[in-house]
Amino acid sequence: MGEKRIHVSLVVFPECDPSIIYGVFDTLWFAGAKWESGKGLNREEALFELQLVTAEPGLLQLCTGVSILSQATIAEVTRTDVVFVPNVMIYSGEDLRALDRRLLEWITRMHAQGSHLYAACGGSFVLAEAGLLNGQQATTHLGYAPLFRQQYPNIELHEDRVLVQAGHGHSIACCGGASSWQDLALLLVAKYGGTEEAIRMSKFFLYQWHRDGQLPYASMTANVQHGDAVILRCQTWLAENYERPDIVTELVRRSGLPKRTFDRRFRAATGYSPLAYVQTLRIEEAKHLLETGTRPIEEIAREVGYEDLASFRRLFRRLAGMSPGDYRRKLQLPALIGQLAARQSSQLAPQRPAIKPRSARSGTASPAGRSRPAAARSAKSARG
Repeated sequence: MGEKRIHVSLVVFPECDPSIIYGVFDTLWFAGAKWESGKGLNREEALFELQLVTAEPGLLQLCTGVSILSQATIAEVTRTDVVFVPNVMIYSGEDLRALDRRLLEWITRMHAQGSHLYAACGGSFVLAEAGLLNGQQATTHLGYAPLFRQQYPNIELHEDRVLVQAGHGHSIACCGGASSWQDLALLLVAKYGGTEEAIRMSKFFLYQWHRDGQLPYASMTANVQHGDAVILRCQTWLAENYERPDIVTELVRRSGLPKRTFDRRFRAATGYSPLAYVQTLRIEEAKHLLETGTRPIEEIAREVGYEDLASFRRLFRRLAGMSPGDYRRKLQLPALIGQLAARQSSQLAPQRPAIKPRSARSGTASPAGRSRPAAARSAKSARG
């Protein structure tokens, strides 16, 4: 592994949240070290030397209210092998402009001197704002994708992917949302310590590579703040009727618009073509049913509007990144947690006011456990 440790600077903004900072620090701190029974941890062969780097010395309060103690300032760190940018909580273009320019300039300077850059989750915003991703590829948290595309149209965003490398000699690497920082940290370990050490770290910390990308974790967000009353009326109707056959034809009829006009206005308002909107809504409901129940996949397919099981499976794989069965195995709650939740719910039930059963679209009682997907619920709640 070599005698000289790789110097890693975790650059910390006030907009950071602490989880990724500490997770990455602990993972890299342990890399290369050996646990000796009866003696403890031997870090003689540790791969990395880590520092929490900030613009100012002392305590820095993060966006969650947690404070972190700086180990070095950007004025003190004139050279580093790696700059790791954790997540920053960003909600608007104004938030991006408010990022500390001193830190952005320091990251740019370190990269110009040969430092490799790693950005986790919203950390990609930092690199983009610094101009380091211009004309490059990147990824970020799925929830950040619309803002990222709006602010940086010249960056090729792949929000479906967990890891994206860019820059000359792959000197820049970004990862997707939340726990995908584990993939990025393991990539860093593999690069400087070899694949065997990365595998050892993944086993020690019980990390799992997110090989399926981010698509399984995507959720549809229905835009209902577009101001087009005709399209909103169609979205509201769709929220309760999306499983019907010939649905797009019925939507056009209900809109009272010529089909080409309807297609154009629907896409402008929602960001989807009418067919893609219906398909995504149906798959969102199917995902919910897979997560929360044990009904056969064939029955779920029919429930959301697909008599042809093969067509349903193909569409599900395209939109969710895996088969329905794999999705259920991956994202359904473990039995123990489900049992605890059910027990807690039954204990609280007598304390709740009685709720009338929700009627199904046909006028009969709704199937047990039925719940419309979030996108459908948001469209329905938008009715004035």
